[in-house]
Amino acid sequence: MMQTSFRMHRLFTALAGTTLMLAGLALGTATADAQEGIAIPAPAVDETAGSAPKETAIFAGGCFWGVQGVFQRVEGVTNAVSGYAGGARETARYEEIGFGKTGHAESVRITFDPKKISYGKLLQIYFSVAHDPTQLNRQGPDVGTQYRSTIFPTSDEQARVAKAYIDQLNKAKLYQAAIATTIEPGKTFYPAEDYHQDFLTNNPTYPYIVYNDLPKIENLKGLFPNDFRADPVLVAEAGLGN
Repeated sequence: MMQTSFRMHRLFTALAGTTLMLAGLALGTATADAQEGIAIPAPAVDETAGSAPKETAIFAGGCFWGVQGVFQRVEGVTNAVSGYAGGARETARYEEIGFGKTGHAESVRITFDPKKISYGKLLQIYFSVAHDPTQLNRQGPDVGTQYRSTIFPTSDEQARVAKAYIDQLNKAKLYQAAIATTIEPGKTFYPAEDYHQDFLTNNPTYPYIVYNDLPKIENLKGLFPNDFRADPVLVAEAGLGN
């Protein structure tokens, strides 16, 4: 069952998003920068394809509902679990990370088949449609270090590819500001509470989802049509494990 602070926080951010949307409509301007996907080139440096049947990637980019929802709809992904990374096991709880003092970021652990999709392609989707990588310690209406843009590499090669791609994108000057994404190796991922899993799929009319996250799904479909899957892979079916 959702805790009171959880409900109040999401209600506040949903109302804040609705207020911004209405203000934008009144002014005739676009206000949802984080919703607007951006076409970016693929990484010039990518992982070397191995023989392993599966691999994991961990990304943080604001509220995990939307990030999970995006990657659940990517071909080659076999699971995407919402959770926390960057802090200690004992503080990996929604009620604690919400204060922004645990070191955790709301994250998504993505299990994928490297023969079907590369780590570099996942990074391209992450930087293009899953979130706005130029926002520092926030994402849209959500503010705090727990919403930071962060890559938690699970290997030295992932860290190398991620750093090279950030450098590539910054040099290309495709964004209006420098990329704020950090790379934090050696961190453990902890799955979030059950009520956070598959939240976008289970709550498609929730105001926060409608305003902040459903546009990301449309951007994924539009910018990556060959990688888009209409039927998401769900934690309810795949489980919390890899």
